[in-house]
Amino acid sequence: MSMHDIEDLVAESVVVLDARHAADDDRLRDWFTALYAFQAGFDCSHTQGRVLDILLRRRHTYRLAPHEHPDYAQRRGFFDGLTGFQALREIDEDADDFAGYDDWLEDGYVDPPWLYCEAGTALWRREVDAGRLTGRDAVAPARVALLDVATAVAEAAERHGDPGLVAAWYALGPALLVDDLMDVEELRDDPAVTRLREIVERCGAASAELPDDYRPTDEQLDMLGDERATWWYGILTSASA
Repeated sequence: MSMHDIEDLVAESVVVLDARHAADDDRLRDWFTALYAFQAGFDCSHTQGRVLDILLRRRHTYRLAPHEHPDYAQRRGFFDGLTGFQALREIDEDADDFAGYDDWLEDGYVDPPWLYCEAGTALWRREVDAGRLTGRDAVAPARVALLDVATAVAEAAERHGDPGLVAAWYALGPALLVDDLMDVEELRDDPAVTRLREIVERCGAASAELPDDYRPTDEQLDMLGDERATWWYGILTSASA
């Protein structure tokens, strides 16, 4: 998948999850956090603005006035001088401990005239400590396995009549969605994998139209010689043959 495909996959998943779950379902906050952590592992742009109204309403993202930043008093000139989007984490590519850009939103970002922070980040914790976020907003998002999030999206997408979204998640394959140490027998016996495959087959996702190279051909799988991949993608290739 291209990076734009990952961005679209995450944004579409946010929309479908929001549409198919009650307004007070706190699991969506956990799922959204996991979705954007997944996206951060790819060379993707900042796309939260595409679904910002949902992220704000579901308490994944918090919108604050810049003066509510804990460092505003010491850095007033900096904050007041921002005229465009600015992530606040300073990243030194030359530092010995540089580990990439996965955490580039940990200290929040400014998109004038607002300051934003995401639940569970370093800035969020500082705002909690300062007493600006309380109650349910002060509870950290729970850690959720990507496979469980993908299955939650698939269940919502099935109800939403979107087999293509189900297929797109399943097409990510076992290398991204499950423990890489699981062999094919363990995959067959895993309840979460079984549930996801049942949705794929039940809603017609196995034959949903996908862009080129999403669904490997039988020839590609033969060349790969990977028993896990052959078993995983078998329900897609057989339906599309």
